[in-house]
This record gives sequence, C-alpha cells and structure tokens, in this order.
Amino acid sequence: MAGSRLPRQLFLQGVAAIYMFAFASLYTQVPGLYGPDGILPARRTLRPQGKGRWRQLWETPTLLWEAPALGLDTAQGLELLSLLGTLLALGTLLLRPLRHPLVYLLLWAAYLSAYQVGQVFLYFQWDSLLLETGFLAVLVAPLRQHCRGKQALPETPHDHLPFWLVRWLLFRLMFASGVVKLTSRCPAWWGLTALTYHYETQCLPTPAAWFAHHLPVWLHKLSAVATFLIEIAVPPLFFSPTRRLRLLAFYSQVLLQVMILLTGNYNFFNLLTLVLTSALLDDQHLAARPEQGHRRKKATSWTQALLGTLALLLELAVYGLLAYGTVHYFGLEVNWQQHTIHSRVTFTFHQFSQWLKMVTLPTMWLGAASLAWELLTALWRWTRVQGWLRKLCASVELSVWGGATVALFLISLVPYSYMEPGTHGRLWVGTHRLFGAVEHLQLANSYGLFRRMTGLGGRPEVVLEGSYDGHHWTEIEFMYKPGNMSRPPPIVVPHQPRLDWQMWFAALGPHMHSPWFTSLVLRLLQGKEPVIRLVQNQVTSYPFHERPPTYVRAQRYKYWFSQPGEQGRWWRRQWVEEFFPAVSLGDPTLETLLKQFGLQDKSPSRARSSGTLAQALYWVRAWLSALEPPMLLWGLLVAVGTVRALQALLPGSPLHLSPPASREKHKPAPNHSNDTSQATPAPSPCSTSRASRRKK
Repeated sequence: MAGSRLPRQLFLQGVAAIYMFAFASLYTQVPGLYGPDGILPARRTLRPQGKGRWRQLWETPTLLWEAPALGLDTAQGLELLSLLGTLLALGTLLLRPLRHPLVYLLLWAAYLSAYQVGQVFLYFQWDSLLLETGFLAVLVAPLRQHCRGKQALPETPHDHLPFWLVRWLLFRLMFASGVVKLTSRCPAWWGLTALTYHYETQCLPTPAAWFAHHLPVWLHKLSAVATFLIEIAVPPLFFSPTRRLRLLAFYSQVLLQVMILLTGNYNFFNLLTLVLTSALLDDQHLAARPEQGHRRKKATSWTQALLGTLALLLELAVYGLLAYGTVHYFGLEVNWQQHTIHSRVTFTFHQFSQWLKMVTLPTMWLGAASLAWELLTALWRWTRVQGWLRKLCASVELSVWGGATVALFLISLVPYSYMEPGTHGRLWVGTHRLFGAVEHLQLANSYGLFRRMTGLGGRPEVVLEGSYDGHHWTEIEFMYKPGNMSRPPPIVVPHQPRLDWQMWFAALGPHMHSPWFTSLVLRLLQGKEPVIRLVQNQVTSYPFHERPPTYVRAQRYKYWFSQPGEQGRWWRRQWVEEFFPAVSLGDPTLETLLKQFGLQDKSPSRARSSGTLAQALYWVRAWLSALEPPMLLWGLLVAVGTVRALQALLPGSPLHLSPPASREKHKPAPNHSNDTSQATPAPSPCSTSRASRRKK
C-alpha cells in the first residue's frame, strides 16, 4: 500500500495505548486473582521441573521465572511486570523515541509472561490478539526515528512488509468471525434473530444495550445481515488495488466496531480491532493538510485515464455484486406499507459448507498474491537505493524483514485453516511444523467471535449468597455483572473485570465445569480482602465486610431486560435452580471439591516480603486501591490527552519532541517528490544521509 507512514505511526501509538489499558487493568486484579490469597495463586503455575534454565524458559516463556531473584513471589513479580508495562506503554504513547522495536519487544514479552501464568482468567481471544498484534508492532516499529537534523527519515525498502501482516491479521480476524457464525449451526444466526438476544445476553451490556434490545425485530434481522456482509463479503476488499474500495472496507469495519463498543463492555477488544484497521489507510487520507495528499498533477496521460476507468469499472462491479448478493442470499424484501425490510437466509448449511471449501484456499492465495506484490515493490525500492554501503545495509534489512514476514504469513495459515478442516489437511507439512515450533509464543492464533448465541430462553446468571445461620441469606452483589435489578448496566471500557467475565461463562453450565468457582467460595468464606475487592472495590459496600459469612451458596437465575414503562427497573429475573450447594469452612463437600480440582494449598505460608522492592509495591498498591479500576484507566486516558494538548499548544516545551513548525517552514525543498506513493531512494538506518554529511 502506497504512502503508509502515517498509518504506521497511528498503529504503533494505538498498540501502545492498548498495552497501557491491558496492563493497568490486569494490575488492579492481580492480588485477588493470583496472589497467595487469590482465587488461582500464580505460584502454582511455575514449578521448576529440573530442566535447564533456557529449556525451561523456552517451554514456559515468562520473565516471572526471575521473580525470586528480586525477592518477590510469582504474584508480586506479576504485579511489578504489570506496573512496568503500564508505565512503559504510557511513555511509548507519549514519547516518539520510545516507539522502537526493542521497546515493543519488551511490552510483548511482559504480556506473554503474564499470559503464561494467567490461567483461565487470561485465556480470552483478545489476549491472544494483543500478543499477535504486539509482535507485529515489533517488526513495524522503525529502528530510528530521527536523524541529526531532526527530520523524519525517508522510508526504507522494507517498511511496508511487516505492516502488510497487520492487514492480513485483520482479514483473518473478521473473515473467520463471520464464517464461524454459520459453521456453528447456531439457529439464531441462521434465523437472523441473533441480535434479538445478543444485547440482553452478552457478558457486560451497557445502558445503550437496553435501548438496542427494544428495536424492531425486522431491524435486528437487517443488522444481522449487515454483520455477515461486513465480516464475510467485505474483508477480501482489504487487498483491493483501488484505494476507494479499501476505504469502503475501512469505514464498514469502523461502523461495526463502534456499534459493538456502544452496546457492550468488551474491554480493549474493539479498540484493538480499530487499531488494526489503520492498515487499510494511507497518508493521503490521514494528511492534516489537503495539499499534502492532493497535489495538482500535470495533464493526465491516456494510460492513467485508462487505469482510472478500469478502477471505476471495478468499483462499480464490486458495489453491484455486494448489492446483488445481499438481496439474493438474504431475500431482502421492502414492505412499503409497513415501512419495514424483511430478510431471511436463502441458502442451506450444505451449500455454505461447499462454498467455504471452494473459497478458503483461494483466500490464502489472495493473501499470498498480495504479499508477493509487497515483496516485489520492496525489491524495486531497493534497486533505487543509491550508494553501495546503503544498498548493502538495505539488502540486509530487506532480507531479515522480508523473511520474517513470509515466515509469519506461513505460520498464520495453520490457525486460519481451522475453520475448514479439508483445507487444513491440505496445507504443506512444513507449515504445520513451523507453526508447531512457535505455537506457545502466540505468534498466530485462530479467531471466531460470537460463534453461538447463548441464553436464548433468558440470560443465565449466577448469584452468590452468604449467611451466618444458614437460614437468612444475603445476596453478594458484584460491581459490574447484572445482579441488582434496579441498577443500570455499567460502562467499564476499557477495563476488563475478569472475574465478572468468568462468572458469565460459569452460568452457562454446571459449577463442575468451572473449578475456579470452588476456590472463589473458599476465599469468601475465609474473608480474603484481595478477592473481596474483585467483588466490591469499596470493602464497606460488601455485605460481610465486618465478619466473613459462615455459609456461602449460589443460585442460578434467568435475567431479561425490563420492558419499556417499568420505572426504576433495568432487569427482570426468575429463579431456576441451585448452582452451588451451601457450604462452610471444613464442610466435606467443599473439601472434596477442592481436592478433586487440585485447589488445596499445601505449600507452606510465606512471610510478607520485607525487601525494598516488595515494600514499594505494597505502597503503590495502598495508594491506588481507593480508585476503582475503570477510573484508573480513564485517568490514564485523561493524562495522555492532557499531555498531547500541551504538546500541541506549547511546541517549544520539553514535552514537544517534534521539530517546531517555524523550523520546518524554512526548510529547503528537497529535490525529490514528497509523495510517498512513489518510491524514492531511501537511505538505510545503517548509514548517514548525504545531506547530513554535507551539514557536518
């Protein structure tokens, strides 16, 4: 894609922002989830097995192996890692010199380290997506930001290659998410009624979800059609040779993500997907001044006119195919009298399966062809590099980055092919071996969001209750998940309350399918404050803050959104069954479950660390504990906005790292064109430009 300097900068800043949110959100939950008194103590996950140090690090790649050397246990090491990751991501977001491959490598390694000990609370698709995107940021980040003259360096031949992988990742994410909705045979998706349930049954809805839920059914069905269109039909346009088709694809993806963001609390997932869409943009679209992107050109030649005509015909053909396919395959009919649009799926599961077998391999070839074009373009740029030393350095860089890009593309084909087993079995054996060798590093993953609609007969919800006598029970209300029927759904983006999310999954089946739930009951009976803070950050709001309950049990309810006109109520509910029996400390049922799930903590209790680093962590935790996690994350966002505003208003301040406008205004015009859509001789970071040597 021509002229991608600004989109790459936008991508790198976006990745830094997502890392900041992810690390800060995780930091607030470490003691309750992974501490010694947490639900799943992290120290159980890292037990040396007598293997060599490097072999152990390769099989379980986490920096937390070194926590004891700092006088910290695994949970404290995870806390330190989250704090440092937040600060490093914040600095990367604000300071351009920190947007370096080494910094992004540290961020990726830190999050991978947390992922290795995160267990069930960190096994979400967006955690894998962040790791894959974060590794691509290592390749996309430039080796050097400025030369001595404070002028941005021209692009090097390999710059476009790793950024192409971002586009390929976005394609895999969206196309697979659309396909799995139909391959799952979910009746709600096949009946186009999925969105009549989605807003009500999603994990953490927002207040806007209540209003969206009460929209007309025909509009919900039409929205489901639009979802299939955006996720299945539009993604191939990511590789379109015409700019306007790519922009169409960009804005359709943005529309989908914004609508999901408004109606559901999906932490940083939608924000991260929006960051990935930057790969569909170019400098011309992001240029601050129109004259930068729209230059007056000389008389158009007949060749350019012919190419423009062909591009226009291609666009019209694509628009026509999209319109015809939507009307034909979803049976769209307009009812002018009722002002509605009726829709239905007109193809069968067998027909869709045959179509998927037919197109899965060609989509891989489409990606390979697009990558081949990027490689040829990079090679052509390399031929225009002047000077034997710069050409030598450029060739080394092109070989390294080009090889890494091809390798990552081949690796990604394996998880991408999971959606069509026949194609998966036809992949080259070497590709499977390459993927197997690095699978534990999360360099490529399979995706498929909203595969099936749950709660078609009502939203299942687990409600915990505590009691002192076993007769009078008090509900234990969570901060974020539905419980109190009069409380409006909260807005917690970009924070992810991971316990609340797992409570949603636990409600979908028996408690035996969620072993961690037994540990949660145990910690509540013990009155462990770190776990209580996951339920209610303000401990005084917890009904048993003075004395732990003697008994704890859980009930399963069905929840529905209230109807319009019901004053003061957001939810309706109905009791279904007992989810977890009433137990107390020492209860044989509880002890049996703890033993069965391997949750009995037999390790000797450790004294509180007294080292300087441990004390600093205690002090920071005590200072920040009064803030609710969403407030902490929004505070970081406000801080970033404030610093950015100061950078814009005070160009001469130390916060402003770009050259002053007046200095750029009097720069001599370069001899070559600034249009990044045309390749120009690009100096390599390995050497100094001629202009710099002349200034010396």
